Amino acid sequence: MRPLVQISLDLTDLKEALATAALARRAGVDWLEAGTPLLLAEGLHGVRALRREFPGVPIIADLKTMDGGYLEAEMMAKAGATHVVVMARAHPETIKCVVKAGRDYGVKVMGDNLGCEDMVAGARHLEDLGCDMVIHHIGYDERRGIAASGRRMPSPLDQLREVVAAVNVPVQAVGGLTLEQAVRTPEYGAPLVVIGAPLAVDADAFRTADGNLEGTLRIICDRVHAYGDVPVGGAKVSS
Repeated sequence: MRPLVQISLDLTDLKEALATAALARRAGVDWLEAGTPLLLAEGLHGVRALRREFPGVPIIADLKTMDGGYLEAEMMAKAGATHVVVMARAHPETIKCVVKAGRDYGVKVMGDNLGCEDMVAGARHLEDLGCDMVIHHIGYDERRGIAASGRRMPSPLDQLREVVAAVNVPVQAVGGLTLEQAVRTPEYGAPLVVIGAPLAVDADAFRTADGNLEGTLRIICDRVHAYGDVPVGGAKVSS
């Protein structure tokens, strides 16, 4: 699979989100994510605005669905989303409902293993229930809480190779990665590179970070796209 760059618009202001998305597209970013803060602030209106401004561009709605799976996925699909996110910790029936809606409305389902006691098993569970992609995710609050206690902050890189080896669908790694770590995730067999809080977005204020964001994103896109084809499927990934 050709590696892709996705920017997570974890912003609460729609005007700023649209401007950041335009900047990201100029830099070569492939996919736009309506992050959870943007969905909370703007909901369907935010997704519709992204679709209107960026026709033909994949748009991920980071719903983090836990219940009411079919309706949530259906609403986002009709608003213009091409991908929706459901949580591994949701009831299996909810995951099945999101997958069914995805099939009915032509959207891809991304399953998120955040909060799973066994992250590898959580990823496998999501694939078994029909998810098209797996998000291997160490949560914002989890990272901050552990760091505040003085313990080593966990990273999605800790088990990324194991997650990739356990499934046969594309994987992305999210949660506390540095820019350099994010760019290198295709080396682990995870071709979907996510740039978001706190890399392109101020993680505490939920606004775009200062500095030359467009230039930074252009360098990131050039490096990620230069990887060429990344095999998908655990047996193909070397340790």
